[in-house]
Amino acid sequence: AAQKRNAARRVEYACPMHPDVISKRPGRCPRCGMNLKAGNASSPAKEAEAKAVVPIPVEASLKRGDEIQSALKIPDTTVYDQNGRQLNFYTDLVKGKTVAINFIFTTCTTICPPLSATFRRVQQSLQEQAARDVQLISISVDPVTDVPARLKEFAAKFKAGANWTFVTGSKPEIDDLLRALGGYVGDKNDHTPLVLIGNDTAHFWTRAYGLAPASQLVDMIKEAAGKSVAQPSQSAESRKDESDAAAKYFPNLVLLTQDNKPVHFYDDLLKDKVVLINFLFTTCKGVCSPMTANLARVQKYLGERVGQDVLMLSITVDPDTDQPPVLKKYADSFHAQPGWYFLTGEKKNLNEVLSKLGGYVEDKQEHSSLLIIGNVKTGEWMKVLSMSNPTEIANMVVKLIDARQN
Repeated sequence: AAQKRNAARRVEYACPMHPDVISKRPGRCPRCGMNLKAGNASSPAKEAEAKAVVPIPVEASLKRGDEIQSALKIPDTTVYDQNGRQLNFYTDLVKGKTVAINFIFTTCTTICPPLSATFRRVQQSLQEQAARDVQLISISVDPVTDVPARLKEFAAKFKAGANWTFVTGSKPEIDDLLRALGGYVGDKNDHTPLVLIGNDTAHFWTRAYGLAPASQLVDMIKEAAGKSVAQPSQSAESRKDESDAAAKYFPNLVLLTQDNKPVHFYDDLLKDKVVLINFLFTTCKGVCSPMTANLARVQKYLGERVGQDVLMLSITVDPDTDQPPVLKKYADSFHAQPGWYFLTGEKKNLNEVLSKLGGYVEDKQEHSSLLIIGNVKTGEWMKVLSMSNPTEIANMVVKLIDARQN
């Protein structure tokens, strides 16, 4: 009896999407609305966390990342849209297009309405910017219930336009499609708020968090749309031109690291380097802690490359509070290793650096949760949501490292 009581006391509930959200009682995740899953003292959250931080050789994570990032195999599954038309998923909806794909079901009462509302805002923004050639796709994870007529009714609630297709079909075929896209779940209530963004022509694919602000998703979609088929590596002369342009663009102002060491922003942290940059403040109650924890996993995946081949730069948007000792304590709480710098400094200097990076905000609560990944030597830059899969982030970083070395 005593053992049963002890076991009951050890039960914890965790979010499948956000493993750091742990509760002693059942309920829903405050971030995404998914049902918390029960477990014992080694809860699913803790198991997921443990697996997430095990150092994985970059080559292994690269292989998995390539399968998602640049070699995604889109099946030509027979599907039906909300109007009952039979389509071939790849040929009719993806081939040669820029697309954003999310996963929903019409009887969902948690994250699906906000996911669809976000897609509605994305659709409006793209129309306003005359980017009507982007295809939005919502795939049902409950094809048995979500017949075309039900999807049509659901689509009408969110005023879906001609470039927003809702997809269903036979359960076996839809399940196979979901597996190929990384959206399959055994229980529909556990489906992910993932958005898959891709440019088929350029063979470019990336993931985003579907509950992120619509403006961030639009930026990622536009960036994907702007991708072109990979070109041969740059010549030494063109790389020098890019490096010279970077030296003129980025300020070389003095900032302070978490160890209170003065550094020149361009000469010491950017010049000829691959960098991963994000924005945060230590008293943040929202995205900053999960974002930093995710970057800690990226650091582990990259291993010894951090500090040698790549620098990680976390820049505060609250320099008044985040003096070096405060940043040092914060960095240590996430086990930051050499090569990961938490930066502050005089407000004037910091604001100029933030402005050049697109990270300046009047209200610190509104700071960007995007990561900026760049190869300063070649001039190749990209953005990704901070909560993206850490192996995929590491994959992007390694590709830029390899480009720098070629």
